[in-house]
Amino acid sequence: MGPRAGPRVSLGLLLFVWLTVYCSRPQAAGFSQEGLEASRANLWANANASLLQGFWCQPASQLSRDELSALIRRMASQQVLLKAWQLCCLANLAALRGLQGDFLLHPPDLLLFYNSPPACSLEQVREADCRAFTGRAARGDTELLANLPDQRAALQHAALACLGGPHRQLSASDLLLLGVLVCDMDASSIVASDPQVLQNLQRCPQLTPAQQAAINTLLASGRTVLGPPVSWNPAGLQALGPLATYISPSLWAQVQEAVGLDFFGSMVAACRAGQLSQRDARRFVTSFLEAETKAKSMSSRPKRGTATVRPCIHGNITAATLRDDLFLVRYDCSQLESCLGSQVLKANLDPLLQHPLPAECQRVIKAKLAQIYPSSVPEEQLRLITSLVYLYTHAEISLWNITSRDTVMALLASDVALENQTEAILQKFLDHKGKITSALLVAIGGSRLCWMSPQQIQAIRPSEFRLAGALDVSSCPQSRKDVLYSKAREAFSSTRSSAAYYHFIRPYLGGAPLEDLQHLAEANVSMDIHTFTNLNPHVLQSLSVDHVTMLLGQNVGDLQKARSHPTVSSWLRSLNRLALGKLGLDTDPASPASPTGPVPSTPGTRDTTLWASHLAATSGGSGNDGPYSGSPPAHLRCLPLAVALPSSLLWLLYWGSLGPFGDCSQGACTAASEDSTMLAPHAGKSGPVGGAGCQPGPGHRPQVQGTRPSPTS
Repeated sequence: MGPRAGPRVSLGLLLFVWLTVYCSRPQAAGFSQEGLEASRANLWANANASLLQGFWCQPASQLSRDELSALIRRMASQQVLLKAWQLCCLANLAALRGLQGDFLLHPPDLLLFYNSPPACSLEQVREADCRAFTGRAARGDTELLANLPDQRAALQHAALACLGGPHRQLSASDLLLLGVLVCDMDASSIVASDPQVLQNLQRCPQLTPAQQAAINTLLASGRTVLGPPVSWNPAGLQALGPLATYISPSLWAQVQEAVGLDFFGSMVAACRAGQLSQRDARRFVTSFLEAETKAKSMSSRPKRGTATVRPCIHGNITAATLRDDLFLVRYDCSQLESCLGSQVLKANLDPLLQHPLPAECQRVIKAKLAQIYPSSVPEEQLRLITSLVYLYTHAEISLWNITSRDTVMALLASDVALENQTEAILQKFLDHKGKITSALLVAIGGSRLCWMSPQQIQAIRPSEFRLAGALDVSSCPQSRKDVLYSKAREAFSSTRSSAAYYHFIRPYLGGAPLEDLQHLAEANVSMDIHTFTNLNPHVLQSLSVDHVTMLLGQNVGDLQKARSHPTVSSWLRSLNRLALGKLGLDTDPASPASPTGPVPSTPGTRDTTLWASHLAATSGGSGNDGPYSGSPPAHLRCLPLAVALPSSLLWLLYWGSLGPFGDCSQGACTAASEDSTMLAPHAGKSGPVGGAGCQPGPGHRPQVQGTRPSPTS
C-alpha cells in the first residue's frame, strides 16, 4: 500500500484480520473466545490518538465492559479530542456498562456528560467523591455543552453545591477546584470573588460583554496582583494572557506610557509570529490606540476647519518602518494614508498586513490597492489580502482572476469572508474550470458550505463529497441544510449498512425531511442528543413521542440535558402531561429539569427496519441492524465483511495510503453488482440502486468554525 501507509495501515490490517477471524468464529477451529477477547482489547490498547478520534457508537457498542473501559482509559492517556456527539454516546455507553465510577481515569471532557440520567448522576458522584469529580471535570471544555444548556447549568450548580452551596464570594481554593466551570459565572460573582478568578477566566474560549466589563472592574480596583493600573508592569500584563486583549481604553489611559508601549510591541510581535490570532490582537490594538488617540487629542486639539487628511508628519513609510512592532502607534490610519507610497505598498503588502490593522486602516489599504490596480488585484496579491476579504463586494470580486485552489484556500481559510464573498470567490474559481474537490472542502471547512449557492453545492461530485468525510454544517441556515442533506443522501446512498449510512449522513441530518427521520427511527440508530438538537425545528414538531423515543434509542434520557434548548423546548411544550411522563420528564415543561421516574428503555429491535430486506438477502436470514446498545443477534454477527466491517475501519485501510486528502482516481470507485440495494432513504422510500462508491472516513475536524465573525471585534 506504499511507504506512506505507516502505522495507520498496520493497525487497519490488524483490525481487518481480527474481524475476519471473529466473523468466521463458528466455522473456525483453534480460536478460543478468550484469545479473541484478548486480541480485541489489545487493539484498543495500542491505538493511537488519530485513530481513536474516529470513535463512533456502532462498533464500540459491541465491546464488553472491560474492553470499553480500556478504550476510555486509552482515550484519557492519549488526550484524544472527541466532539460533542461522540462524547454523548460514549457517556451513555459507559453508564450502561457501569463504568462512571472510574471517572478519575476518564477524559475530563467525558465527565462533562456524566451529569444526567442515564449517565452518572451528580448525586451519586457527590456521595462518592464530589471534589475529585468536580476538579477533573473542570479541566474539560465546557463549550462542548453548547447545545445542552441544562447539562451545563446542572454541572455548575452541582460544583457549587460541592463547595457548600451557591455563594458569590469564591475563595482562591474554591477557584482552583472549579477551573473552567467559572466561565459561566455572572459579572457580579466575578467582581466579588478572589482575584485568582482571572486565572480561571484565561481558559474561557468566549467571554460575554458583561464578563469583560467585570474583568475591567476587577483590574481597576487594584485588588489583583498587578495592583492599580498606574503600577502595572509588562511582566504582570503578560501574566494576564488573553485577558489583556479585553482591557478597556480607560484603563490603558492610566498605564505608564513606557509600560504600555513595551507591552504593545510584544503583543504585535506575538501576532506577527502567529502566536496570537489577528482577531484578538486587533481587539487589543483598537482599544490601546483609542486611549492613545484620546490622550493626544487632549494635549493638542486641532483647530476647526483642519483638513481630515493630514500631511505626512512622521516621514514616508519604508520596508524598515513596517518591521517596527510599534508601527501602528507611530502611524495612525490618517498618517498611513498620507505616508504610504504605492511602490512600498506593492513590495511590502505581506509584512504590512501582518500587523493587526484596525478596520479604518484596513479600508485605507483597500483604497490604495484600488488605485494601484484599477482593473483587478493580481492573483499573487490576492493570496496576501485574506484579512481584507470582508471589505470587498460581490461586484469587486467578480473582477478577480482566481485560477488556483491555493488562492481559494488562502482567501477563505481566514474566517473573515462572509456569505457574499464565499460564493463569489468560489464562482470565480469555477468559472476558470476549477473543481471543488474533497481536499478543498476539508481545507476550507464545513462552515463554508453554508455560504455556497445551491447550484455550487449541487455541482460537487458525490465521490468528492464522500471523501471529504463528516463536515460540520450545524451553523448553516436551514435553506442550506436542506440542500446539503439532499447532496449527502446522494453521496452516501450506496453505503452498505444502516449503521454506516447513519454514521456518514449524521452531520447533515439538520436538513432531513420528516419521512427520512421516521425511517431512521425505525432503523434503531440511537441518535445522539447533539445531532437531535440540530434537526429542522419545524420537522421535529411533526415527530411523535414514539418516533423521538425510537430515534434517540439509548440516548432518550439525554432530553433532560437539553430541555431548555430552543428546538427541544418548543417540541416539549407541544406535548401533554402523559407524553412527558412517558419520556421520563417533569410534567411541567417550564419547570426545572428533574426526572419524575426511570428513563424509558431503548425499544427493542424492530422487524420494520428500513433495510431488513437488504440484510436478509446478504446474510442469508431475516433480521436487521440492532440498536447501538447491547449485542446484535447471533445471526447478524457473521454478515459478509462488506456489511459487517464498520466503514470507519475500512477507511483506515485506504486513508493511510492516500493521506488525509486522498481522492478517487478515475476508475478507482468501482460500482457494485447490479442487485445491490440502496440503504439510504430517498424521499421516504427505499429501493434498489446500483453502485457502491468509495467510502469516506470518520470525518475531519473542521478548520473554520461556523460563526460569522465581526472583523472589527
